[in-house]
Amino acid sequence: MTTKMKVEEKRLQKTKISGASMLVEALKAEKVEVIFGYPGGAVLPIYDKLYDSGVFHVLTRHEQGAIHAAEGYARISGKPGVVIATSGPGATNIVTGLTDALIDSIPLVVFTGQVATHVIGSDAFQEADVVGITMPITKHNYQVRDINELPRIIKEAFHIATTGRPGPVLIDIPKDITTLEAEFDYEQEVKLPGYQPTIRPNHLQIRKLVEAVSQAKKPVILAGAGVLHANAADELKQYAEQQNIPVVHTLLGLGGFPADHPLFLGMAGMHGTYTANMALYECDLLINIGARFDDRVTGNLKYFAPKATVAHIDIDPAEIGKNVPTQIPVVGDAKEALKELIHQEGKPGDTAAWHEQLRKWKQEYPLMYKNDANTIKPQKLIELIYELTGGEAIVTTDVGQHQMWTAQYYKFTKPHRWVTSGGLGTMGFGLPAAIGAQLAEPKATVVSIVGDAGFQMTLQELSVIHELNLPIKIVIVNNQSLGMVRQWQEIFYEKRYSHSLIPNQPDFVKLAEAYKIKGFRAKNEEEAVRVLKEAFSTNEPVLLDFHVTADENVYPMVAPGKGLHEMVGVKL
Repeated sequence: MTTKMKVEEKRLQKTKISGASMLVEALKAEKVEVIFGYPGGAVLPIYDKLYDSGVFHVLTRHEQGAIHAAEGYARISGKPGVVIATSGPGATNIVTGLTDALIDSIPLVVFTGQVATHVIGSDAFQEADVVGITMPITKHNYQVRDINELPRIIKEAFHIATTGRPGPVLIDIPKDITTLEAEFDYEQEVKLPGYQPTIRPNHLQIRKLVEAVSQAKKPVILAGAGVLHANAADELKQYAEQQNIPVVHTLLGLGGFPADHPLFLGMAGMHGTYTANMALYECDLLINIGARFDDRVTGNLKYFAPKATVAHIDIDPAEIGKNVPTQIPVVGDAKEALKELIHQEGKPGDTAAWHEQLRKWKQEYPLMYKNDANTIKPQKLIELIYELTGGEAIVTTDVGQHQMWTAQYYKFTKPHRWVTSGGLGTMGFGLPAAIGAQLAEPKATVVSIVGDAGFQMTLQELSVIHELNLPIKIVIVNNQSLGMVRQWQEIFYEKRYSHSLIPNQPDFVKLAEAYKIKGFRAKNEEEAVRVLKEAFSTNEPVLLDFHVTADENVYPMVAPGKGLHEMVGVKL
């Protein structure tokens, strides 16, 4: 903090200011660059102070758009996303985003308005029990009842959201608290005796892991988003190369290890590569770094890594042993743990036969599809986007088939280039998340790959993209259906397509034009190449409607209840 800022803060401490002014000054002290929000009656005092505050505010067209944009911003910048919503429906409209951020460990600080303290509990206009509603879907939440407590609460919220395992923190502020006045003290130290995340791992547990690696003949690393949150991609690469251990990624971990590296086996899980899934099934040592062992990764737990000693490095001790029995638990930050492992310079075991087996699996069972230039195969579309962007783009997605194809065919070689909804699987996520990602890195190429169904859940945010002239390329993978639902109905429900087909879609090109955004349509590969080149040659927002093969399925696939070794669709 500069001397000028300290003088200004001391001046504010001596002068009584309103709660709304306190919030604005706290945001400045936290160096918040952008806020996503939507005004309403309970937060009008806050918005009045924002009017000439100099703090950049993005008015999304729906509160869900605001919180998903904040998630995209946080995912790319590493800084907490900040959201403001009014009371009642404004607050309940962000519930999906809070849940999404909690399960995917995204740091957010969310401010919701509330009715005045003297009418709380009376069913006042636009009153909702926001603290009760959001308690299970936030890392922590507060309701401010004393104006003097507001500065401390805001400071704690930013601390909690960004330390340990990141997550969303919500502050519910009654309207009268924003208008009352008190002295502003934001220099006080955060003191939370009950919240002390373990950063440095236990030395003895590190030694156990080093010894296990030296004895292993079939080791594999499963790397999750914890690697990215810890900014540990360089350390992961160094450690994997030092010990010659192959690496498998979770969906959210993509980019934490270069996809073009010889040690990379691909994504694991329900739609993972054959080699990645078989490596997890056959390994004798599984090193989990920052992943949750969720069901989409493990498949049937009875068959998950049945021959392996399991080591799990995670900053959240609650995740260790939660789903998979763990013989070597290591509580700590992924970066610090990897630094310790690298420093130990352990000697790897004899893994030559293991690497030969992995090489054969890669060669015999690569990702594959039958291309047809007369239409647009969705897999080919993702490959074309990868080639045109050189793998350098920030990519956001919705949830469904297009998400899996993107994870499979767009090779992420750098961290913080992949923004998707993992644990909650939130449709409508991709478009607003792209707004946040573009604001986090204004000079980056941002591509939002969405399905025709999910796009329509938050398409009103096209208005924000036009208003801010964000050069986002919106790619609609249009199969005129709820693609993944249709796939499951085809495979498991005897092709009884109950309410999953959407043959009467709007004209997305005209829709884009209504929002004053360029729109293009393509129905075969030649047209796809042409419109992609045109779109990426401009520094303006563009919407691209690709009519892809409607009945294409995502393979490989591990059916529910099956083990990772029981994949289908591994050969054409």
